[in-house]
Amino acid sequence: MADHVIPHFHNAGGVSSIRIGAREFQCIGALPPFDHPHVYLDMGDEDEIVCPYCSTHYKHDPALKPAESVPAESAWRADAA
Repeated sequence: MADHVIPHFHNAGGVSSIRIGAREFQCIGALPPFDHPHVYLDMGDEDEIVCPYCSTHYKHDPALKPAESVPAESAWRADAA
């Protein structure tokens, strides 16, 4: 599974909820160096989940690709850091 990349999302903008295209992902809280531990979240059959560290509310949006988010700046890439 080395070719499977788990998308990472953050809420540095402090928005009330983030729509994402993935059901399995990692929340990092804010942008490094102010991020929290990168916690793996799995929505399963549900359409939303709340991060236990930062209380960011994530909603699944099937119209988005797995690594996409609304707002777009909430999608984080390690190579962009």
